[in-house]
Amino acid sequence: MKLRTAVITVLCIGLVGSVSVPGNRTFAQGERAASSNGPVVMPKITVFNPMGTPPPITLIPQAPRLGTLDGKTIYLINTGYIGTDRFMDETAKWFQANYPKTNIVYKDNQSGAGLSSLSEALWAEIEEKGDAAIVGLGH
Repeated sequence: MKLRTAVITVLCIGLVGSVSVPGNRTFAQGERAASSNGPVVMPKITVFNPMGTPPPITLIPQAPRLGTLDGKTIYLINTGYIGTDRFMDETAKWFQANYPKTNIVYKDNQSGAGLSSLSEALWAEIEEKGDAAIVGLGH
């Protein structure tokens, strides 16, 4: 508490000490240049937009909705984000309770590096054996 009070006091003193007094004759560069014999010529600067130009977006439609989940294989993929393991576990329990005829395959990504670290073999397995996938992307 004492340290915080001391820091705030020093900052306030610094702010008060840096305020110029109206009688003091300090000039900004523009005023000093304007008081000389010619017009003020400001240098030309170029400013770039930091947003840049985004590339065009190619829209990919979603997969068609399954007519029923009975007899289908649903892959639950945990990509390793914090909390998605519990979410996927609860999702698997929900499917087992509400859709008992649905086959749930749970895959856990132990590396925790996200969606990009999932192997091509896993994607091939989902494409070959699965009817749908739920991927836990995290926040």
